[in-house]
Amino acid sequence: MIKKLSELLTVFDYKLVSFDGKTEYTTLPFNPEIKGLAFDSRNVKEDFIFFALPGTHTTGNIFIPKAIKNGATVIIFQDQIDENTAIQIKNELDSINKKVVFINVKDSRYVMAPISAHFYDNPSEKLIVIGVTGTEGKSSTVSFVWQLLQLSGHKAGFISTVQYSLGDEAISNPEHQTTPEATIIQRQLYEMVQNKCEYAVVETSSHGLSPKLNRTGSLLFDCGIFMNVTLEHLEFHGTFQQYRNDKANLFRKLDEHNHIKIINGEKRQVPSFGIINLEDPSAEYFLKATNQLVIGFTTKGKAGKSAENTQIDLPPIPKNIPVIFGTNIESSKQGLSFDFSYTENYQENCSSNSQLIHVDSSLPGAFNTYNLMAAIMAVSKLTNNSANNIAEFVKNVIPVKGRMTVINQQQPFELIIDYAHTPSSFETIFPPIRKRCTGKMIAVFGSGGERDLKKRPLQGEIAAKFCDIVILADEDPRGENPEELLNMIAEGAQKLGKQINQNLYIIPDRPKAIRKALQLAQENDIVLLLGKSHENSIIYKDYIMPYDEIEEAKKALDEMGYKK
Repeated sequence: MIKKLSELLTVFDYKLVSFDGKTEYTTLPFNPEIKGLAFDSRNVKEDFIFFALPGTHTTGNIFIPKAIKNGATVIIFQDQIDENTAIQIKNELDSINKKVVFINVKDSRYVMAPISAHFYDNPSEKLIVIGVTGTEGKSSTVSFVWQLLQLSGHKAGFISTVQYSLGDEAISNPEHQTTPEATIIQRQLYEMVQNKCEYAVVETSSHGLSPKLNRTGSLLFDCGIFMNVTLEHLEFHGTFQQYRNDKANLFRKLDEHNHIKIINGEKRQVPSFGIINLEDPSAEYFLKATNQLVIGFTTKGKAGKSAENTQIDLPPIPKNIPVIFGTNIESSKQGLSFDFSYTENYQENCSSNSQLIHVDSSLPGAFNTYNLMAAIMAVSKLTNNSANNIAEFVKNVIPVKGRMTVINQQQPFELIIDYAHTPSSFETIFPPIRKRCTGKMIAVFGSGGERDLKKRPLQGEIAAKFCDIVILADEDPRGENPEELLNMIAEGAQKLGKQINQNLYIIPDRPKAIRKALQLAQENDIVLLLGKSHENSIIYKDYIMPYDEIEEAKKALDEMGYKK
């Protein structure tokens, strides 16, 4: 992919300046060919644009000299370049004897989206794009939508926290980001187009939907799926209201274009709609965020947070929307089965003459009822195939790596690895496991450093409510003191009577914490390793430690004599 710089200048506001900011130009000093985009100076190659992004602890402007050394022809930056960096830039320019265009903008991160979309020929105009948002369930729902599209004969790609596919097999995502930066997401969508995909399924985090980061700013979504919204990421959004508002941008985006796409060279009018979890208190908020058709889904709490499986009251919702009702939910460690029915108009009970569609799945966890219902309806509506036909493919759907992953090496206790790391996800996974556990429940988890502080004692309190033993270990401490961070979680567990070194342990070293849990486990116990799941590292203040939770768990079992 090669574009002239002048082509890209049409999609954003800018000033052409000298590197020291002392001179402003009215025309381009020269018009280079652009061969790539990068926001990390280490990834810059010859004739790239380098975006100098603002950071939490520093500014990307200090990396401009390195980007020039690596071949950048265009530098896009915000604010002013400090005097020391300007000297380094001058020295670098003198040493390579090369012209570089400097472009000053109000927000260098924001303009990455339109520039990236234009550079890659606006790939979301050539794909049917499904976005999935929610505090929990995003990665699984993205995977299930993608798998059901593939199983029903439609070529698709997807992008998620855990994995991604550009139209072929799914591969592990090496990043900790849920929604990639605009340069990456637009390139991946472009590659899906080149691979003749019809569909792209995108996990859309609140960060990715926030206009402050604008990662999805130039994506044309056709379907939006809302799973839930609970307390999370307040260190970035500030308030729950802002967090929810940013997530709802997915539904607002459905109203931003006419949904006429060119799919593999064929012009197509794509159906546009939203899908919402009616059991979430914010369901009506998301319903009102779009003028497009919205479809609801619910189990009336039967697959939710109640260990007693009691029915809940749904929040008030206009009764003229179609709804999927899930019933007869049966979940065990062998898998999940349920029935669902579809009605054109929301009502208190599904009409008795609605057809019941049965679903059998090897997926663990009653909560996957929500993820599967949303996925079935999205694929049915987008492909114009009956929900009954799509439901038939569910038996071939496989779980996402690190989502309720069972490790079995013939040990006498059950060992499960999951990504649950928020109070609400704990409330979702703990009750059904507690209900079927005939021994002790032992949980190992931590909390991300430099993230929301309010959730930490809540994590400890919920874990203490359902688990017999709680072991606190590093997740990603980042710049925080690991023990101080874990003590904040411990406060919540102690509030419910857990006592240090009796049934509450603080072991920052995660591999050691896992071994402690396995040593304490006996026959019929269930050990849960939570929060790291698919991730490939633990982030500390001064270094990043390579780490694989699944492999670490298997290694610990090997050491105990339990070999597969």
